[in-house]
Amino acid sequence: MTNGPAGNGQFHPNQQGNGWNNPAQGGPQPGPQPSQQHGQQPGPQPGLGQPGPQQNPQQPIPQQQPGAHQNPHTQAFPGPRAGMGQPPQDPFGAQGPGSLQHNQPGDGAVGVKEKQRFSTPAVAALLLVGAIAVSATTAVVMDQTGATHNVTSSFDTQSSSSGENASNPIDPGTTEDIAARVLPSVVSIQVATAQGGGEGSGSIFTSDGMIVTNNHVVAGAENGKIQVRLNDGRILDAKVVAADPQTDIAVIKAEGATDLQPIELGDSDALNVGESVVAIGSPLGLASTVTTGIVSAKNRPVQATGEDGGEASLIDAIQTDAAINPGNSGGALVNMEGKLVGIPSVIASLGGRQGQSGSIGLGFAIPSNQAQRIAQDLIETGKTSHPIIGAKVNTGSDIFGAEIADVDSGSPAEEAGLKKGDVVTRVDDRPVESGVGLIAAIRSHKVGDTVEMTVTDSNGRNEHTVSVTLGAE
Repeated sequence: MTNGPAGNGQFHPNQQGNGWNNPAQGGPQPGPQPSQQHGQQPGPQPGLGQPGPQQNPQQPIPQQQPGAHQNPHTQAFPGPRAGMGQPPQDPFGAQGPGSLQHNQPGDGAVGVKEKQRFSTPAVAALLLVGAIAVSATTAVVMDQTGATHNVTSSFDTQSSSSGENASNPIDPGTTEDIAARVLPSVVSIQVATAQGGGEGSGSIFTSDGMIVTNNHVVAGAENGKIQVRLNDGRILDAKVVAADPQTDIAVIKAEGATDLQPIELGDSDALNVGESVVAIGSPLGLASTVTTGIVSAKNRPVQATGEDGGEASLIDAIQTDAAINPGNSGGALVNMEGKLVGIPSVIASLGGRQGQSGSIGLGFAIPSNQAQRIAQDLIETGKTSHPIIGAKVNTGSDIFGAEIADVDSGSPAEEAGLKKGDVVTRVDDRPVESGVGLIAAIRSHKVGDTVEMTVTDSNGRNEHTVSVTLGAE
């Protein structure tokens, strides 16, 4: 994921931003790296509300602590590594090894320097104890062409292309087969503005050019220029249709397209840990790159905070060890049937030592079921809504579970009987270990769903279950 018009930031899987916690980051920065951004005081919890006053901005999610060599309270991480601050080339120009180098201040690259708006490439080097910066810009430019050509889409079309070569047939179900079938449905994205630019990837959702990508790839580009490069080499201008910063999903429209191949959608809920997956995108501008791996984990709450107080995103992520690097953002994570199961959005990086930039086997993708729901709303109405329970949670609590700090009057939480001091430990059959974990679990559903919550008191006693029908934010 190459950071587009958003600045590079750092990742906290255990913190909240833009209404959640943006912890200050300390420690020295190595070498000539730009200075780190310091976090901001929390605002209202998206979907759940403002955390209680007792929250601790440095409180980690226990199961997501990095290795012993890192101290999440004190470890400082660098800005973009070699190749991660690459300014955009002449549209889709060749990028060889010579382009993978550190950029100096003022060349269009942004690490985590304050006030800078843009950086390239578009996977924010997500650090396990930092906070990734994503732009808060949401543009709505609905298509008004009224074109009359036939349109197919990922929502109603099954892919049937085999991609086989008669002289060298490809065995079905192999990585070669997956690549041949999916590559035509994944594009490279270049963004250029007066302030800088960036690059990323996208997945084609309709034959007439609706492309789903990450919000942070195209955020801030409403007055700039967006171009997409197809797998067949064609380059098309594009514009932002709509975006949702809270889920880091955006839809752009490739202009003049009529014959694109939509990606086939899979069921991300059906994924199993250990299942093989393939990542396809444009890391560091290298279009049509294919890497393989497995599903390392599911339901990882991944927090990404907006730059300069911008809106934050919270992803109920799929974790994978498939190599995902800057520029993969917005591309495709597919299963071994060639069906989209995730949209790569975030990577983790150790930083601090040479040779540790890029993929370290910790990549995170937005589940396709959530991405499909959000994208369809954005295409049809230009906006989307998010499920809430109408309660605030204490993100600084050391209690296992999500401690309720307050309940809004007339909210779904109040109607279900939740009250201040209750601790939610499960949503349906999913364990909840923290306030952020509860937000992510709720976000994995849609407005109007009814969920079963397992609740205890602050001492872990009096366990009981309540039913909550999710409202709209």
